[in-house]
Amino acid sequence: MFGFRFIKVQPTDYVLQYRRGRVVREGAGLSFFYFAPSSSMVLIPIGSVDVPFIIEEVTQDFQQVTVQGQLTYRVKEPAKLAELLNYTLQANGRDYVSEDPQKLPQRLISHVQVEMRAALKSLLLREALKQSKALVASLRSALQGTETLTSLGIEVLAFSILAVRPTPDTARALEAEAREQILREADEAIYTRRNAAVEQERAIKENELNTEIAVENKKRQIRETRMDADMAVQQKRRELREAEMAESIALEQTKKELVELSSVNTREEADARAYGLAAMVQALADVDPRIIQSLAAAGMQPEQLVALAFRDLADGAERIGQLNISPDLLRELMNRKTDQ
Repeated sequence: MFGFRFIKVQPTDYVLQYRRGRVVREGAGLSFFYFAPSSSMVLIPIGSVDVPFIIEEVTQDFQQVTVQGQLTYRVKEPAKLAELLNYTLQANGRDYVSEDPQKLPQRLISHVQVEMRAALKSLLLREALKQSKALVASLRSALQGTETLTSLGIEVLAFSILAVRPTPDTARALEAEAREQILREADEAIYTRRNAAVEQERAIKENELNTEIAVENKKRQIRETRMDADMAVQQKRRELREAEMAESIALEQTKKELVELSSVNTREEADARAYGLAAMVQALADVDPRIIQSLAAAGMQPEQLVALAFRDLADGAERIGQLNISPDLLRELMNRKTDQ
């Protein structure tokens, strides 16, 4: 009404009121009346803005990659941005009079693409696929220190890379190489497992053979022990036989010595008797035989005396004319013989 209008902005918007080329009012979250025919309203969002991007670039080894990420920024100094870009509102207070507010994200993405190209030219494809974290740190530092963003009053809040993808053909080649590597590792794992199984089986067989060898050694030791025992028994028996033989030989030697000693004694006794007889015969050589006979008959029995008498009678039989022997004498001699 009469050209006066009311504006109310959010806390995340920064408003500047220009009149006659000068800023007469500015701030975030303001609400006020203004005279539209003589005022220009500039509305700059100062909240954080997420700008997704997809950039295609070439690595050092001339491999094309697609980088997908997101840039988060906010307008830190709205006055600088208002001097460089047109954020003036139309008379309705809602729309902008130019397309500069829509061009700002694209300008930032273009700057990100420039920095991304410079970073990827120093990396090989494999490095670019693996070093996304280092790439994020490098680009964020480059964006925060760039003069373009500083002059626009823009502050980079966050920068992230969601994916770095090669072309489908390159991806298939890398997948094939990785797949072959995985298959080789699987084959090596199978070989290692089989080799381990063979080693385990060999160890088991070696243990079995060692057990059999130990058993055979024990059996051999048992046999040797038995043989030693048998040899000890045979040695003992031989020693006993040798002792018996030695004892027998000693006994035979003793018997032989006894026999020799007995023979010597017998011979000496015989020599003594012979010497005695010789001495007696020598002593009796000059003695009358009748005296000797008388001495011999001194200790005889009656029947012996009768026998001597009969012998003397027989010696002088040529001088005996007739000899009568009574039966009583003969009976008496027979009775003595029976009594004895």
